[in-house]
Amino acid sequence: MLVKGAWTYRLPARVSAQMRPRLAGLPREVRDTAWKAHVRLCARYRRLQADGKRPQVVVTAIAREMVGFTWAIGRMVMPAGVAF
Repeated sequence: MLVKGAWTYRLPARVSAQMRPRLAGLPREVRDTAWKAHVRLCARYRRLQADGKRPQVVVTAIAREMVGFTWAIGRMVMPAGVAF
């Protein structure tokens, strides 16, 4: 799932009309982190690609970073009292 999602970062960072209503109900902190991730990962994809990395390597690197952002957002919205 992460690798498939990572392929989308080859496109420029933007918020589509379909995504705006979904984002409206989220906490500001989550939206800010998600946008920061989107911009960073799009730029990183292009940078790695420009460096001549193979597409599969680029996508795997992006997927790895997605895990970190997903963890950070999960920590923001985790209910109180829940521990891993």
